[in-house]
Amino acid sequence: MTRHRPLAARSPVTLFHDGHCPLCQREVAWLARHPRRDRVTLIDIQADDFDAGAVDGSFEAMMGRLHLRDATNQWFVGMDASRALYAVLGYRRLVWISCLPGLAGILDAGYRWFARRRVRLGRWWMARRAGR
Repeated sequence: MTRHRPLAARSPVTLFHDGHCPLCQREVAWLARHPRRDRVTLIDIQADDFDAGAVDGSFEAMMGRLHLRDATNQWFVGMDASRALYAVLGYRRLVWISCLPGLAGILDAGYRWFARRRVRLGRWWMARRAGR
């Protein structure tokens, strides 16, 4: 596995997201308006009809980190899921830069920090916006 593996992701991709997370909702809304929207299928893992076992996953693992499956059934998890998503949307140069030694580690650590706190950060962000 190489550090540039997310660049090999093939569309269409399926992005499994937390529909209850305010920041995730914002990203999904942006994806819904994106010019290359047809390259991404969005699956809300919080939906009543979602079954993680049907996609060979576990709900707990999918809640902990972002998951993306590409057209060749390759899975990308965490920051690599974000990288693969942005690669298929056409931001390949940015993805390549995010894979550089040093920077990749910083971004991966930042993602892990964010993923653990995303719901709390989203609520804080929403409260700040409401207080404007």
